[in-house]
Amino acid sequence: MLTPQDLNQIQSKGITAEMIDAQLKRFETGFPILKIHAVATPGHGIVRLDDKGVSQCLKSWNEFRRGDGTIEKFVPASGAASRMFKDLFAFINSGRMTPETPFEKKFFEEVSHFAFFPLLNKACVKRWNKDVNELVADERHADVVRALLESDGLNYGALPKALLKFHRAAGISPHTPVEEHLEEGAQYAATSDRRVKLHFTVSPEHRREFEKLLAAKLPLLEKVWGVTYEVTMSEQKPSTDTIAVNTDNTPYRESDGSLLFRPAGHGALLENLNERDADVVFVKNIDNVVPLSLRYETVRYKKVIAGYLIDIQRQIADYLTLLDSGKATPEQLQAMLAWVEDKLSTHAPEALEGDALVDYLRRKLNRPIRVCGVVRNEGEPGGGPYLAYNADGTYSPQILEAAQIDSSDPAAVELMNSGTHFNPVDLVCYIKDYKGKKFDLKQFVDPDTGLISMKSKGGVDIKALELPGLWNGSMSDWNTIFVEVPIETFNPVKTVNDLLRKQHQA
Repeated sequence: MLTPQDLNQIQSKGITAEMIDAQLKRFETGFPILKIHAVATPGHGIVRLDDKGVSQCLKSWNEFRRGDGTIEKFVPASGAASRMFKDLFAFINSGRMTPETPFEKKFFEEVSHFAFFPLLNKACVKRWNKDVNELVADERHADVVRALLESDGLNYGALPKALLKFHRAAGISPHTPVEEHLEEGAQYAATSDRRVKLHFTVSPEHRREFEKLLAAKLPLLEKVWGVTYEVTMSEQKPSTDTIAVNTDNTPYRESDGSLLFRPAGHGALLENLNERDADVVFVKNIDNVVPLSLRYETVRYKKVIAGYLIDIQRQIADYLTLLDSGKATPEQLQAMLAWVEDKLSTHAPEALEGDALVDYLRRKLNRPIRVCGVVRNEGEPGGGPYLAYNADGTYSPQILEAAQIDSSDPAAVELMNSGTHFNPVDLVCYIKDYKGKKFDLKQFVDPDTGLISMKSKGGVDIKALELPGLWNGSMSDWNTIFVEVPIETFNPVKTVNDLLRKQHQA
């Protein structure tokens, strides 16, 4: 099926023919539906901390920051903002000049409240010789949107969210999400020598704009926060792209006969995360940020879940050291098993003892760790916390998306709908083992947790393959703990009008 031209194209991306064969086979077989044991709830897979527990976590994190441990913030920031403006693209493509839908009307009624409004005014004057108010008075609303989205204006329709003006900032220019993440890092991820490490994943076409923004903003932020930033960037690797197929599962070919490859979703970023060399890594989406005046709860609970992680990691290290000594008594082994069930919510399918128990404990303890902040479900999109079965018969905490659940199974749908919490990609991870050696994160992926989605290419329906999600299947074999955090810590910007919410209007 693959021609010599295909093999050359595949090789140039760092992909092997065997990988393509496996992907094509996956289109044929699909991905298995995941089996759920239960929805995670407070007391049953979700930790709800009292004031004493919060204080202990804050103490543990502050102690860790004063030590020799290394810390980094990892921010997926390569996603384009085009979906954020979906409704506005629909408006200008409709041929209408004036707003009709509630979304369109709200945008124009409150357009002056956006942090990017002064820039939009300038763009309108430059392109149309009239400012926003004048264009609106002339019922040329569509021209205002064009000045916002198109390359002759602000080009917001093609830029990544990371580079858009999200928030007004007192006395200085409006802040982008990049600046908000830099400030956050100074507040909870600075080490004892006041160094703050951040890593952004970016797309190649926008890297230069990131570099320009950082060159302009870092000196001021370092002065304001009294820190030294170490900011790095990486791009999604071409070797993580996946082949696209027609509806009959044959490879889709471009007009020149070449194969079509597509980015494989955020799961492809596991390669980027695997290259980070810190003890503790915070992972958070680029658009989940608020202005400084509203950041207290966010910063506080970042420290809380990080402190909880440190306490868990220290206990795991103690247990593994005891197992290495070969001196653990049967009573101590049973105590470890009870701790794994209680603190890690991981359960074996059968009773274990002796060497079988030692082997089981070693496998379940010596893994990367992540503590996931979960918030009460108030209708926002996000992966749900579940206790799901694994290939070895155990069940443990997992973040699952609706697409991973059998929608034809009433019991599974009922379980999904009964969930009380969801994870807004608010993670803190420990990616080194108890001896300080970095884990190879690719060894802890469940390959059966990817997704197949329908896309369109030039009006033709095609299938796309997504790798196991970064915080879903890519972390399936990690030790996962869910900790409840306040809803105030979750402030995503999925549409441009989300920037009109009070959380973004400080």
